[in-house]
Amino acid sequence: MSADAAPWRRPLLDVSSRTVVYGAVGAALYAALGLFSFLIPGTQNVTVRPAFALVPFFGKRFGVIAGAFTGLVGNLLIDLAQGAGLAYWNWSVANGLVGALAGLIFAVLPPITGEAPRLVVTAVGALVATAAGLLFVATDMWVQGIDVTTFLTLNYGPALLANAIAVVILTPALDALWEPLSKRAGR
Repeated sequence: MSADAAPWRRPLLDVSSRTVVYGAVGAALYAALGLFSFLIPGTQNVTVRPAFALVPFFGKRFGVIAGAFTGLVGNLLIDLAQGAGLAYWNWSVANGLVGALAGLIFAVLPPITGEAPRLVVTAVGALVATAAGLLFVATDMWVQGIDVTTFLTLNYGPALLANAIAVVILTPALDALWEPLSKRAGR
């Protein structure tokens, strides 16, 4: 391999035993830690869930499929554990989209070598994936029969704000903790 050759990257939609294990571990972590959430008063069951930062992290570090699985299955397990059942299935899909979009965003970005720029790009990428993925909950207008104003002010806006705070702070922190481990493992 020449000095100016691009580093090897895994295929974009890689489905291997490793991907499945990473996705399952991510979903389990998200489900367990996601139970520690706090309802935002005045919203339609929108919660502050710091564990949400795991969704874009798993998308970034382990790929599109692992990120999607972490968000979709993890959120579904949280809803089932909290007694909501499948009533909010569209929020689980939105969480899965956040993980998948994070995987896509970080797959197309070139590797960043500096620590501070890498963490800033991680925060921005996680925020963009969160804002775009959560747009899927616009389906609440049909599922719950709400209007656009209610959707924006009581569903999407508060969820985006709460999750944005989590991903901008915690996703780069998780990535900073993971980076030395991934270098040691040669990944």
